[in-house]
Amino acid sequence: MRRIGRRDIVAAILIALLAGAVVTSPPFQTLQGLSLDILTALRGKLVGDHRDPATSPVVVVAIDGETYDTPPFQGSPTLTWTREIGRVLGSIADGGAKVIGFDVIFPSSIERSEIPFGDAPLGARLKGFDRDYLIALRKLSSDGKLVLGEVLSSDHPDRAQQLAVGNNVRGLNVYTDTDHVIRRMPLSFPVGDMPAPAMAVELATRALGAKPQTAPSGVTALSGYTIPSAVPNTLTLNFRGLGRDVPTYSFADLHACVEKNDRDFFRRAFGGKIVVLGTILNVDDRKITSMRLSGGYDGTPAARCALPAPATTEQKARSDIAGVFVHANAVRNLIERDAVTELGFPLRSILTIVFAAIVACAACVLAPGGALIAWFGLTAVYAAVAVGAFVHALALPLTEPALASLAALAMMIGYRFVLADRDERFLRRSFAFYLAPEVIDTMVASGKMPALGGEMRNVTMFFSDLSGFSSIAETMTPGELVTLMNEYLSAMTDIIESHGGYVDKYIGDSIVAMFGAPADDPAHARHAVHAALKCHAKLAELNAGSAAFAGRGLSHRIGLNSGEAVVGNIGSRRRFNYTVMSDTVNVASRLEGANKYYGTAIMASETTVAQTGNTFTWRELDAIKVIGRGEAIKVFEPLAEKGTESAGQTKVAAAYAEGLACWRAREFAKAADAFGRMAEMDPASALFGKRATALATNPPGADWTPVNILEGK
Repeated sequence: MRRIGRRDIVAAILIALLAGAVVTSPPFQTLQGLSLDILTALRGKLVGDHRDPATSPVVVVAIDGETYDTPPFQGSPTLTWTREIGRVLGSIADGGAKVIGFDVIFPSSIERSEIPFGDAPLGARLKGFDRDYLIALRKLSSDGKLVLGEVLSSDHPDRAQQLAVGNNVRGLNVYTDTDHVIRRMPLSFPVGDMPAPAMAVELATRALGAKPQTAPSGVTALSGYTIPSAVPNTLTLNFRGLGRDVPTYSFADLHACVEKNDRDFFRRAFGGKIVVLGTILNVDDRKITSMRLSGGYDGTPAARCALPAPATTEQKARSDIAGVFVHANAVRNLIERDAVTELGFPLRSILTIVFAAIVACAACVLAPGGALIAWFGLTAVYAAVAVGAFVHALALPLTEPALASLAALAMMIGYRFVLADRDERFLRRSFAFYLAPEVIDTMVASGKMPALGGEMRNVTMFFSDLSGFSSIAETMTPGELVTLMNEYLSAMTDIIESHGGYVDKYIGDSIVAMFGAPADDPAHARHAVHAALKCHAKLAELNAGSAAFAGRGLSHRIGLNSGEAVVGNIGSRRRFNYTVMSDTVNVASRLEGANKYYGTAIMASETTVAQTGNTFTWRELDAIKVIGRGEAIKVFEPLAEKGTESAGQTKVAAAYAEGLACWRAREFAKAADAFGRMAEMDPASALFGKRATALATNPPGADWTPVNILEGK
């Protein structure tokens, strides 16, 4: 997992802002409507809401295909149906309907027909044909139970019908989005100087017995219900039951029921209901709504009164629905206070930007494949939350966050490829042959990249050299020499890299390595000592078990020193490599060579010992001055990890410490005795024993200091 920095966070925010601003801008306004369509489909598929049609406050009376195929309507013009419509309307009103709304318009009357019929127009011969129908309209409208529909600016009821109903005519116009989909319904229309309620609002108003109130802010309330309006003066339709929750009565069956004089049926069917009269045909007055993806239904066939049910196939979902159900659904939303609440532009934009920012951050941390999987997962979780909210009629934006986050994902991947990961790719290429892959991964994950131009780092230098190898190499063939060196250097390098070290170079049989750069490692001193002990043990294994090492008894010397050093790309304009320079490096080199004076394999400076804490058991060897450095350095030999040292090591270290203390106190005879006890098994004790004996015989002057000045490298 990639570590992100401040620049990445800023980039993620800017990318999210850009993506969110684009997808919520006016050219992408259709995405808001698409969210409603998808939420409607997902809710229908995942949750479902099959409410009992009997509980619906709205019912539909349908002039359907059955009506057109049933006498007396079969083969006759609809203008001649008005008498029968009036009779059915009267029975519905007598059955207790609260109010009846017309989603059908009769723009003319047969009484006004100019078709020649004999020596006079047909209309003149049928004077009074619509009298019963007009009387029924006048009676129902005067009782407040009838509202005729009109399409403002285009289609109106016949003049006689308008006179019969007076002011009881309301607009049937719908609100169509730019993609020609109906997702909202107008609440009112300007008529003259006053707003007139839309048909659905008028029907709900009469059923509830309360008038709509519009505040100065434009918010409309009906009977205490504040109608949510993302688009001013509209209601967002909530097709909760996908149309199947609205009972639908065939006009043909109701006409037969009137003939049958079954008043009880009308009371059972229409008592306390809002009735909407409209057409349900396969081609006429079909509307595309937010059910276009899920599929909607033209209601649910209600109980029959007189005629047998048509032998038709089961009703199937369609991408369009009969227009009468748009109005019926709007009425039901108002009565049940169930209109959809949409977020306004500010909240929608903020939610989109936040989601895009989350995905952008994921794309900044994860690899492209993982980021894409994260996008799928986050989008699925968000979609589930959105569907849950939509169950409660709250529409969260869905397509906008999904598309904005996908765009942010793509842009962030591009940003990483072009800018953010450029240094990482260069780093991997630069150190692929010098560092273990896991070390490179750790370095990248830490977020602390090496300054390839040069920087100061606290590091531990590791120098190793095979003892007397030149004379051994002279006895070997070139093939044997290469085989031995490759096996030795490979084994040592594997150990160094496995402990986080970086092999700077090979100089013949010598290894120069550093810990703490280029990979940042606060425990570099401890890891360097671990590596030195492992390398020493590995050489013993090679001497014992490798055919290339057999009989050669190779030994090596290792010097360790910690301190500040300049690391980076150093070299000429045409050729350079990542290396290190400083006095810390020189001292480590000198300590490697100092091992031969004491007969030790590993020697570390006091700064390295101090940085390892209490991890190892150490033996202090001496205080020395090396060539090129004026100050004395206390040097130590690591014996083992704390608690794992052998009894022999402990015994030698105790005797050596006693002798060193006497040596520094100018008690040379005692020092010689202490060193002498371990001289046969410890070369360092033997060296100090000789020095102490010499000084005991010939004591030094008062200016003597217990510092060993090394003359060679």
